Amino acid sequence: MSRRGIPGRRNSAYFFLAPAAAVLLLVLTFPIVESVRLSFFEWQLRAIRQPPTFVGLRNYAELFASENFRQSILVTIRFSLSVVIIELILGTVFALLLEGDQVKGLRFFRTLYVLPIMIAPVVVGIMWRFMYHPSYGKINWFLSLVGISPVGWLSDPNMAMYSIIIADVWQWTPFVFLLVLAGLQGVPKDLMEASVVDGANYLQTLVSIKLPYIAAILGLTAVLRLIDSFRSLVVIFNMTFGGPGVSTEVLSLHLYKTAFTSQRLGLASAVAVVLLLVVFSFSGVLIWRAVRQEGR
Repeated sequence: MSRRGIPGRRNSAYFFLAPAAAVLLLVLTFPIVESVRLSFFEWQLRAIRQPPTFVGLRNYAELFASENFRQSILVTIRFSLSVVIIELILGTVFALLLEGDQVKGLRFFRTLYVLPIMIAPVVVGIMWRFMYHPSYGKINWFLSLVGISPVGWLSDPNMAMYSIIIADVWQWTPFVFLLVLAGLQGVPKDLMEASVVDGANYLQTLVSIKLPYIAAILGLTAVLRLIDSFRSLVVIFNMTFGGPGVSTEVLSLHLYKTAFTSQRLGLASAVAVVLLLVVFSFSGVLIWRAVRQEGR
């Protein structure tokens, strides 16, 4: 091979990454473009062999005129913001408690703590559904020991949302814990030693050194959890299926029902586009704040 056919050193990395980048771009871009295109058509799953009919913006007009769709947006925002905030707080607190090596058996507790994220979401949903059962669920059994009557965790519209939030926090707080713990272990020791020499207490060290140092990691963790919470489906599907009524029907579940229960693929594609825009909007704000904080 001649020298002219070999890319230069500066471009060699791009040369070798180009095939993988092209495939990844195609895999990521094609479903998005196809969903946007299909959202302008009426296409029934029961008549999938027939060509879709172009309807313009009618699917979007129908969506925003639907009370169930508007309710699902509010439910999604409430669920996602709740779980992200709670998980960030709990994960940071546990990481701060377990960052040192002074506690006996600390490695065992760290390993035990991350077990929930290894469980399949479908198993988590079924497990928590049984735990919330009004008759033989373990949670109501423990409440009965202290004289509290059984609670309809999944049958009460007010309690159902708190129930799925608890299940999500239980499973994904360890994920936040791992990322924050890795960030805390990367704090330079000379900064910590200098703070001790200057007479700073733990709270001052935490506020002035640790939290500012891991601010970018907290922002990235919030973005990752926010994106994942917006597409939460399996756990809620197995626990409540969006009920009672539509009190726990998040956008991803509304999309599923539109596509496979109502069998309207075009309308479901419109829901997917709206969900994508909502995720981009919230993620963009968090990324902008994280970059701004990193610049400071």
